[in-house]
Amino acid sequence: MDMGDMPGMTSSSSMMMDMPTSTSTAAPAATSMSMGGMDMGGMGMGGHSCKISMLWNWNTVDACFLSSSWHIKSKGMFAGSCIGVILLAITLEGLRRSVKEYDRFLVRKNANGPVAVTRADSPKIDPPTTAASGPSSAAPAAAAAGYRPKVWEQAIRALLHTAQFVVAYFLMLLAMYYNGYFIICIFIGAYIGSFIFQYEKLGSGQQTSAAGEATVCCG
Repeated sequence: MDMGDMPGMTSSSSMMMDMPTSTSTAAPAATSMSMGGMDMGGMGMGGHSCKISMLWNWNTVDACFLSSSWHIKSKGMFAGSCIGVILLAITLEGLRRSVKEYDRFLVRKNANGPVAVTRADSPKIDPPTTAASGPSSAAPAAAAAGYRPKVWEQAIRALLHTAQFVVAYFLMLLAMYYNGYFIICIFIGAYIGSFIFQYEKLGSGQQTSAAGEATVCCG
């Protein structure tokens, strides 16, 4: 009996011949549709992405700093951020001046106090009772001997130093984005802050503001 004469075998073989053709035709279409959908989604997401560069740049809109929430979405927002950076640099100079002024306040308060502070290793010698001796002559001696702050005074000194360190660290992080506008704003803020808070009397046996500070980069 000839197998080619069986109608069932003929129809099944023709169906098997047709199936690969339909599958191969539909596969490229489905692939192209999925790739097209991915491309459209990527373009939509890339339109508002953050621009972060570790090289020198002049990015404005869509630039991000420190976190994704600080995302520059307009030129006005970028201008406000630049003003904030300038004020942050001015604040750093103000904190540096506050540390020195608080130390001077402690020294003056100790020098004008009723009890003069002497060195621990100096022998106790009763001063001669003359007309020159008194609180006015004891004040320079107390200032020359130095003053160790109390615990709560040292806590305030440490707090001022920590605030200075935090502000300087944030400025350093902002500078590491290599944004030309932000770096210029840091320089402007340092200039204005130095002009305001280092405008003090020179000489008279006191160090100038920059005498004991080399670069004061990071607090």
